[in-house]
Amino acid sequence: MENKKTEKATPAPATDEKVEIVGINFREAGKIYYFSPAKIKFSEGDRVIVDTARGTEMGTVKIPNKLVPASDIVSPLKEVTRLATKEDISRDEKNHEMEFEAALICKKKIAAHGLGMRLVGVEYTFDNSKLLFYFTCESRVDFRELVKDLASTFRTRIELRQIGIRDAAKLMGGIGVCGRKYCCSGFLSDFVQVTIKMAKEQNFSLNSAKVSGACGRLMCCLRYEHEAYEYAISVTPPVGSVVLTSDGEGVVTEIKPLAKEVRVKLNDTEKDVAKIYKVADLKILRTPKKNKNKSEDDENEEFIEN
Repeated sequence: MENKKTEKATPAPATDEKVEIVGINFREAGKIYYFSPAKIKFSEGDRVIVDTARGTEMGTVKIPNKLVPASDIVSPLKEVTRLATKEDISRDEKNHEMEFEAALICKKKIAAHGLGMRLVGVEYTFDNSKLLFYFTCESRVDFRELVKDLASTFRTRIELRQIGIRDAAKLMGGIGVCGRKYCCSGFLSDFVQVTIKMAKEQNFSLNSAKVSGACGRLMCCLRYEHEAYEYAISVTPPVGSVVLTSDGEGVVTEIKPLAKEVRVKLNDTEKDVAKIYKVADLKILRTPKKNKNKSEDDENEEFIEN
């Protein structure tokens, strides 16, 4: 699966030449990899058999035959072997049943070896040439004896991969606080950059329980409206600005970027009055100076950990 859509390792020379590709993934919401269609016409959803770095695999067509610039691919493209048959699909289903049984056996062996590992997924290659176990662990662990034990049990090549908590959530799946399937396991093919600054701009409570997903990291959905908030904030006077309203001068005490409104505390001689005004109806007189001593690293702290 070297021909990953986003991989830039050895890009082809920039030319106007177009190359026909088909985009395939190997699990729901997985990354899409480019393959050569080998003169076969594919439709979205077709099951196909391909040769990858891991061995023979069954994948699903996500991007039907399409011409893309040669600079967008990593050469040489591997060809799709063939369309999957009913026997292939039946074998794939059998492999999934075997994966469930392998997980039960592996968990027992992990306990027997006294290893502090948490098994989160098991995957057979289509041709059963390799059995992969995905696990999480708070520290490094010596699993060499476990690998030998598993190899003697399953009589195939064994590979153990330690993954991060976001990858574990994507692999296991589940229901988020919104009541919908996790974005990462439902449709996100890759993790997006999410920062605490995004939560601040969207006026979220910075309580970690409110802005964190099941994986313990910032929710991926904070990214979805980031550009809209970023633009709205850029055309809205910040809190502390002195503005001129139809009722006189005042200071901005609260902003509502998406509504294009601000709350202004008027300089009234008798009492302070706060009113809401449209941004378009204001004239900005002065804006507060930025605190140069404040590090932007705190605002841009990235909460992505794989």
